[in-house]
Amino acid sequence: MITRQAFGTTASGIPVEKITLQAHGLTASFLTKGVTLQSVRLEGVAHDLTLGSDTLSDYEGKMRHHGSLVVPVVNRLSGGRARVNGAELAFERNQAGKHTLHSGAAGGQHKVWEIEQLTETHVTLGLRLPDGEGGFPGNRHIRARLSIGPGPALRMEVTAETDAPTLFNAANHSYWNLDGTETWAGHELRIAANHYLPTTEDFTPTGEIAPVAGAMDFRRGRVVTPEDTVLDTNFCLSGGRQALREVLWLRGRDGVSLTVATTESGIQVYDARNAARPGRGFHEGLAIEAQAWPDAPNHPGFPAIDLRPGEPVTQVTEWRFNR
Repeated sequence: MITRQAFGTTASGIPVEKITLQAHGLTASFLTKGVTLQSVRLEGVAHDLTLGSDTLSDYEGKMRHHGSLVVPVVNRLSGGRARVNGAELAFERNQAGKHTLHSGAAGGQHKVWEIEQLTETHVTLGLRLPDGEGGFPGNRHIRARLSIGPGPALRMEVTAETDAPTLFNAANHSYWNLDGTETWAGHELRIAANHYLPTTEDFTPTGEIAPVAGAMDFRRGRVVTPEDTVLDTNFCLSGGRQALREVLWLRGRDGVSLTVATTESGIQVYDARNAARPGRGFHEGLAIEAQAWPDAPNHPGFPAIDLRPGEPVTQVTEWRFNR
């Protein structure tokens, strides 16, 4: 079952809707602003599993990235630059005046998407980005298809097309706390990655592809706390897009579990040390973002994030829940 309802109006006067999907014991609500995953409820669990808000203005303020679909390029572009089709391009340097983070003000997470298709089983939201916006070339059409099933699993398929060579690397930026507690302390985290990307003090990749070891090794899974686990890190899953496979497992102290499956080559995990909902503290949830490797155009050894005319790109991520 899918329902839709008004969720308010943006500061610029654009109406926003909330779309709720319900099936297989799972209820998930998205906003048309930024394809924002606003709520996830699992049958038999009293609390929400993702960090959301019932107030639209929160999503235009401190929570502008919470739950959103970041496009066209998630994460960082070092120096606010990249080469595309042989041309050196410049983008908004919205991170400390040095780097581009989440595509800057041109990011699709700040825009209201259109409902392109709504059926009994899925909804498709669409966004058109004009050539040159934010420095990114190409008239681009991006679609996000949302559905539930089989079982209590939420699926997002993101497809992008362009009429000129450009860059594309999308990610959902939801924060997760499976216990409904003040922080994610006590969750068990496992990641199927043998390598990760070390970063500079500005959180941009150094270019090294390092073997996981010590605090960065989650292959066997371990209980984590904010004191012993400091993360704003991309874990390298593969050298390019692959068939959908399970890559990350998160389990709360009460037994609620989340398995993330994706087609993407990397997964960014952020500890929320500087991200908080109004009235809440830091480290409330873990951001888990399936994506290609960040800053790829500036590192020849990283899998490319090119999007070319006539060659649509599709990224798929599933969140599978259990208790």
